[in-house]
Amino acid sequence: MPVRIPDKLPATDILNKENIFVMTETRAMHQDIRPLRILILNLMPLKITTETHLLRLLSNSPLQVEVDLIQPSTHTSRNTPEEHLQVFYKTFDEVKSRKYDGMIITGAPVETMEFEEVHYWDEIKSILEWSKTKVTSTLHICWGAQAGLYYHYGVRKHPTDTKISGVFNHQLNDKNVPLVRGFDDNFLAPHSRHTEVRREDIEGISRLNIVSESEEAGIYIVLDEVGKQIFVTGHSEYDPLTLKEEYERDLAKGMNPIIPRNYFPEDDPSKEPRVSWRSHANLLFSNWLNYYVYQVTPYDLEDI
Repeated sequence: MPVRIPDKLPATDILNKENIFVMTETRAMHQDIRPLRILILNLMPLKITTETHLLRLLSNSPLQVEVDLIQPSTHTSRNTPEEHLQVFYKTFDEVKSRKYDGMIITGAPVETMEFEEVHYWDEIKSILEWSKTKVTSTLHICWGAQAGLYYHYGVRKHPTDTKISGVFNHQLNDKNVPLVRGFDDNFLAPHSRHTEVRREDIEGISRLNIVSESEEAGIYIVLDEVGKQIFVTGHSEYDPLTLKEEYERDLAKGMNPIIPRNYFPEDDPSKEPRVSWRSHANLLFSNWLNYYVYQVTPYDLEDI
């Protein structure tokens, strides 16, 4: 089944060209199906790009998904056209009276700052608290995962000596968790961050399960005891060229970035990157939608 998205959202044309089944609101209105209602809190600067990344993965499921997009009202985005934000985005105040089957909280370009220094942190805290009673399952990504672990469990983030950038090998610590059903024992996933959460800060918290980690990139997937809060520190949603674009952006800024690990053939940035994480990404998102949202959420959203 398709992901249901607003008419004229830019991602529609991109996904259609990739032979990915999407459904506009106009067409969906003629189907008598209760779609899963998913809220995306998009904190990334290039919002249209991130929308496309996430909708691509949400569409690869037999479930119909209806998406609402929100951004912090206390932050002005400088990298997305204002007309796009006005048409397709809401604020938290506009949706907080509703209930959702699932929510995704993206990464954000503020990871080197303390959480309390982020000017929209109070709003993020309100959303995280609201999610505990209004959302069946929340998937936190990268900085969103760090923010969720900090707010819900007091887990701090730590700066790394160099940026963790590239595609890294991961292993499973717990193969019996439905989120990783069908995963290989070892799999690849992208990371792009300057900070990390550490095993020693998490393993003493009985309600948390470190499901997957990487020798090079550290902690990857953490779940609470029922999967209501899921934390993924990497970027499985990235498309083939995202790490390349980030590397070239940092080069243009004179930042002397490291070449993303295990990404360019022979570590040569002039060569086209190879995609090695797509199957994992699709399985991660479809498992989340099926086992932690669809199989758990009540038919009547008001029963959440």
